[in-house]
Amino acid sequence: MKNITVTLDDETYRRARIKAAELDTSVSALVKRYLVDLAAGESEFERLARQERALRERIVSFRAGDRLSRNELHERRR
Repeated sequence: MKNITVTLDDETYRRARIKAAELDTSVSALVKRYLVDLAAGESEFERLARQERALRERIVSFRAGDRLSRNELHERRR
């Protein structure tokens, strides 16, 4: 188990103590719960990788000949 030191301004600490008391816990327990949840969550990289895999799975066929021409790509609708 590791110990950490967190520096807070007085008002933030006061509000955290009030919130902890309302939840019948300690500020340390609140911080620990937050960090455990944060570490267990999906990182931005993992989220994007998951989305990319899902998108690639939806592409059933692709041919270079299916591409739009440059003119079609930049054609403006009127």
